[in-house]
Amino acid sequence: MKYRFYDKEPAFYGNVFTLALPIALQSLITIGVNMLDNIMVGSLSEEALSAVSLANSFISIYQIFCMGLGMGASVLVSRYYGMKMSGDRPEEAAHALKQTVALMLRLTVCLAALFALATALVPDIIMTTYTEEMPIRELGSVYFRWSVVTYFFVGTSLTSTIALRSVRQVRFPLFVSIGAFFVNLFANYTFIFGKFGAPRMEVAGAALGTLIARVFEAFCILGYLFLKDSQIGFRVKDLMMKTGTLIGEYIRICIPVLISDGILAIGNNMVAVIIGHLGKTMTAANSITAVTQQLSTVVVQGVSQAGAIVTGQTLGTGDRERTMKQGYLFFGLGLGLGTISAAFITLLKNPIIASYTGVGAETRQIAGQLMLAISFIIIFQATNSIMTKGVLRGGGDTKMLMITDNIFLWVISLPLGVLAGFVFKLPPFWIYVCLKSDQIIKTLWSYLRLSSGKWIKKITTGKTESAPETAENTIETPENTIET
Repeated sequence: MKYRFYDKEPAFYGNVFTLALPIALQSLITIGVNMLDNIMVGSLSEEALSAVSLANSFISIYQIFCMGLGMGASVLVSRYYGMKMSGDRPEEAAHALKQTVALMLRLTVCLAALFALATALVPDIIMTTYTEEMPIRELGSVYFRWSVVTYFFVGTSLTSTIALRSVRQVRFPLFVSIGAFFVNLFANYTFIFGKFGAPRMEVAGAALGTLIARVFEAFCILGYLFLKDSQIGFRVKDLMMKTGTLIGEYIRICIPVLISDGILAIGNNMVAVIIGHLGKTMTAANSITAVTQQLSTVVVQGVSQAGAIVTGQTLGTGDRERTMKQGYLFFGLGLGLGTISAAFITLLKNPIIASYTGVGAETRQIAGQLMLAISFIIIFQATNSIMTKGVLRGGGDTKMLMITDNIFLWVISLPLGVLAGFVFKLPPFWIYVCLKSDQIIKTLWSYLRLSSGKWIKKITTGKTESAPETAENTIETPENTIET
């Protein structure tokens, strides 16, 4: 059967955007908070802007690890939810679903403890890996000291949000993010600038404002998951449930996502390290463009997560042919959304750069070059993101994605970026293109992988208490057999 990148399927596109738009709006709010933080801190000095940006580069490693944990669990949650809703062994699927969430939350807390310990004990050493500028390192260490406990709140709320999205609970997390936006805005304004009788804390105030917003967010999300949600049905007592029957499957599917996203996070931070060592002007310019790049891809991120959810749930019903057709439609969506994002960046780059009043003319000029580079790369980034973080991951192809993601990053794009920046001393435009060249290669690779059909993997529920030990947990279809 011949597949197309676009087809008249209003039900498909309606389903995708029903899931994607609330996720995109939530991402937009989060990015808006980061942008307001940057603008507020940027009004203090370039050193303060660079310090907060670089400190958050390290914190983003943890967030990406959590995304890996959440998205890895999402592959299983979506598949089990599809199995449960199709009526095939619903009790067994529901049990495996709860086990997945329990394992996800336990790993999240352990990871938070490791990052909190590192941030508390060696903040200056962490900052030294990003920059040699002493004023920036000192301000970054201040930001870290106020961020130690933030990891626990941001991690549990982030992974729980992804689990809720996987069972089509997308509205409540959006409402929570809207509330957190206003909490963060008020707290940052109060503590950065010392308003309403509060002390003027500057960089420390930015960290405190973020912590207050994260606490609010975590209490709302976890409260909903433990007390209200009925799709997963997870309660506080389930945190202690036995998960041994699912550990093997969890490790096989979820851990490659964690490793892939974790190493990818470290690799992306190597990009920040390379840029940080090119000087504080380049660092400040990159801080401006980083938020813009995130802002331009919020819909892409939403469609990526929708891709994983839709793919997992479709496979949970056993329909392979439908899954393949949807994969091609998602590829076409990636090309279209990437082009729209490129146009968005090109049109708005000057007003965005002008909003940063505390930076110099050279920083603005470099930021302009970086914006143009991003507008080119974003077309490829959008397409392969929807495929690798969405469709292929939702199909269970997590091990192959772990291998290819990191080969393209560590063997190709980072070495090219080092050569461009430190050996050939190319203009900022070409340095950025080299650092992101893996996005171009992954787009081609993801198409080839999609066409092969090898990305659709078998997933089992493990040996649960509700199923006989010898049961074969499979769904038979005319096209193939899919284990669920």
